[in-house]
Amino acid sequence: MAKKNEVTVEEKLRALYDLQLIDSRIDEIRSVRGELPLEVQDLEDEIVGLNKRRSNIGEEVTNIKENISAKKLVIEESKTLIKKYNEQQKNVRNNREFNSLEKEIEYQELEIQLAEKRIKEFKVTIEQKNLVIDSTKEKIDKQEELLKHKSLELNDIMEETVKEEELLTGKSKEYATLIDDHLLNAYNRIRTKVKNGLAVVSIQKGASGGSFFTIPPQRQVEIASRKKIITDEHSGRILVDGALAAEEKEKIEKLLVQ
Repeated sequence: MAKKNEVTVEEKLRALYDLQLIDSRIDEIRSVRGELPLEVQDLEDEIVGLNKRRSNIGEEVTNIKENISAKKLVIEESKTLIKKYNEQQKNVRNNREFNSLEKEIEYQELEIQLAEKRIKEFKVTIEQKNLVIDSTKEKIDKQEELLKHKSLELNDIMEETVKEEELLTGKSKEYATLIDDHLLNAYNRIRTKVKNGLAVVSIQKGASGGSFFTIPPQRQVEIASRKKIITDEHSGRILVDGALAAEEKEKIEKLLVQ
């Protein structure tokens, strides 16, 4: 291929149209995938988040169970003290000592009641959190099944198109080297602004392939002369004549079937 600074306007137009044909095919391949790559990524992120949530709640349940164990120790210690105080009451020397021990027993009984109340509350909380864990697990299973389906679907599409896309991407870069930076930047800018990414279009039945506005005959002659880069005043797209477009389409089609 000729170097960038050696190419004629016609060669630039051909390179631009070739680039457009190639990029349009890449667009078609990617449109077949549609939102699948994003859907797969979103599902993966969601599953990571759900697993993290389930793990965090599981840690909370573990901590609550440890609190229950601690409260059970409090109960056992209080029961031991009550037994001790009961034994001591049998050997008191006066009512004051007896009443003092009785108050200690009552205090330990209150400690037991409070600990038992907290244990009941903890158990209710654990039941609630286990319900959340179960529902989260169900959602994870559901989303993992959906992810499996979407991933297989995406992999099938990728297997069918990845080689072609790699070839096209390489050719896109190759043809871009024939176009000066200013023109290439204009092409890329137009592609981002117009429908279907069509920055270069041919004249079809006297009208622009992009906007379908009729192009005056004199303008059509200028376009067919391939002496300068001409854009459609309505859409801003770069225009090429039908004969050039047909030739380049045939060339690119042969290139892609090799």
